[in-house]
Amino acid sequence: MTHDVDPFETQEWLEAFDSVYKVHGEDRVAFLLNELQAHASSQRIKLPSSITTPFHNTISPPREKRMPGDLLMERRIRSLVRWNALVMVMRANKKSEGIGGHIASFASAATLYFFHGADGDHLGDLIFFQGHSSPGMYARSFLEGRISEAQMDNFRREIGGGGLSSYPHPWLMPEYWQFPTVSMGLGPIQAIYQAHIMRYLSARGIVARRDRKVWAFLGDGECDEPESLGAISLAGREQLENLIFVVNCNLQRLDGPVRGNGKIIQELEGIFRGAGWNVIKVIWGRHWDELLEKDKSGLLIRRMNEVCDGELQNYRFNGGAYTREHFFGKYSELLELVKDMTDEQIMYLNRGGHDPYKVYAAYAEAVAHKNQPTVILAHTVKGYGLGSAGEAANNTHSIKKLDLDSLRGFRDRFGIPIPEKQLENAPYYRPDKNSPELKYLRSCRRELGGPLPSRKSGFKAMDVPTLKAFKKQLEGSGEREVSTTMVLMQILSVLIKDKTIGSFVVPIVPDEARTFGMEGMFRQLGIYTSSGQKYVPHDHQQIMYYKEDKKGVILEEGINEAGAMSAWLALATAYSTSSRPMIPF
Repeated sequence: MTHDVDPFETQEWLEAFDSVYKVHGEDRVAFLLNELQAHASSQRIKLPSSITTPFHNTISPPREKRMPGDLLMERRIRSLVRWNALVMVMRANKKSEGIGGHIASFASAATLYFFHGADGDHLGDLIFFQGHSSPGMYARSFLEGRISEAQMDNFRREIGGGGLSSYPHPWLMPEYWQFPTVSMGLGPIQAIYQAHIMRYLSARGIVARRDRKVWAFLGDGECDEPESLGAISLAGREQLENLIFVVNCNLQRLDGPVRGNGKIIQELEGIFRGAGWNVIKVIWGRHWDELLEKDKSGLLIRRMNEVCDGELQNYRFNGGAYTREHFFGKYSELLELVKDMTDEQIMYLNRGGHDPYKVYAAYAEAVAHKNQPTVILAHTVKGYGLGSAGEAANNTHSIKKLDLDSLRGFRDRFGIPIPEKQLENAPYYRPDKNSPELKYLRSCRRELGGPLPSRKSGFKAMDVPTLKAFKKQLEGSGEREVSTTMVLMQILSVLIKDKTIGSFVVPIVPDEARTFGMEGMFRQLGIYTSSGQKYVPHDHQQIMYYKEDKKGVILEEGINEAGAMSAWLALATAYSTSSRPMIPF
């Protein structure tokens, strides 16, 4: 750090900053800092570079949009969902030892799931669920009466449609799951291309986008899969404001910490911000707000920045006394800050991903954000609520059952009215359909467009051309040899020119149009891009010049076969997601 040669002048600058913030607010401060940075760059002054922010929430308490609804009622419903998800996996493994399933992932993510269903003209949000959280989705549907107790007892037993699939898959549950997601990394890349195709269909006037969103829920460990983050630059470049990633940062994968010696949230912030995304960090729950407000020294944020993820897991696993000694105890001022708190109160200083107020504030800002995709990095605890049975433990991902004492502790923590004599059987619990909880749940889902997950498959059939349209190809080429690619292009040309279905045919190219003799379509159809063509191509005087267009038909996805295939999947399933069958090639 450079020595401060004039502390008085420095103090004047800091006081001026505080004055502007107090009088004009955050936006004015941000504007002035941007202007100063631009001015310094114009003078060729080297500035410290950073694509990460301090390890605290992006949204300050004064900026948080207030959460509507009944917080206590929603916590009650969430607790019932937690219980039924837990006992479903337990009962499955009691019935068939080793059948598997996951308790800890949904336990960490239970507060993160709420969104808009289909309602009238609104086609509903598209949700790519974190696959290992599927027990929570089933448990919620069980409360809603969409899934029976018999189906719950057949978790991971797909018996002629009478069971529940291990993970989201529309082939196995065609009226329920919208997308298959648990093949690691394939959910995120498909979500990006779903949002891309949603914009494409809207730009061409085929399906109005309106305020629909594509939500992808994934884990921080899953982000190590190349496909998870491999296409995020496309989302930034295309300004996919209809795309929201929610990364459940519980800091643990199957074997241990995701980044024991580092900070995965900070790492992901830098990666996404560098790719042009809006990044919202939800790290600390509202129980930390008072401490942050009281700390005038800045040491609390400094300590938050210092600790690595392995230490954060230690604090949660070892409890409040350990956290007091090892987190707050590094600086005497921080010990003084928590002197009036009990060890239990320190233990329950919550993480942001478990605080519905903080999560709602992040979602509200993400939905309103324009011209960028958004990623929400939500700090959670893997195995939240399991207590000594596995909360924040290295092996928590593999836990399938709880012993009786641990099950009792879970029941008591979340206030589930299961009598002691029934506890050993781990029964499900669903209140009477006229209970306040279920009335509230049904009311909220009606207001938000109906239940999710939910998949629609009905659509109006297309009128396709008869074989007469392909008379030339059916007659053959005689003694003249013709390549299969040339014939394919001839067939594609016939389809595109068809007055009934031509506008729904989409050629998708992974940077090989010239290889396949398709370059003639560049000028005829145009290459889709959300920003249009801002330059004059050097070959513009040629018949087959490179034409980019906001209403272009061809999807040129570059040297990216996984992306091209994801675009094909998004269009091939548009009959379900957008009630509009398409014909992608």
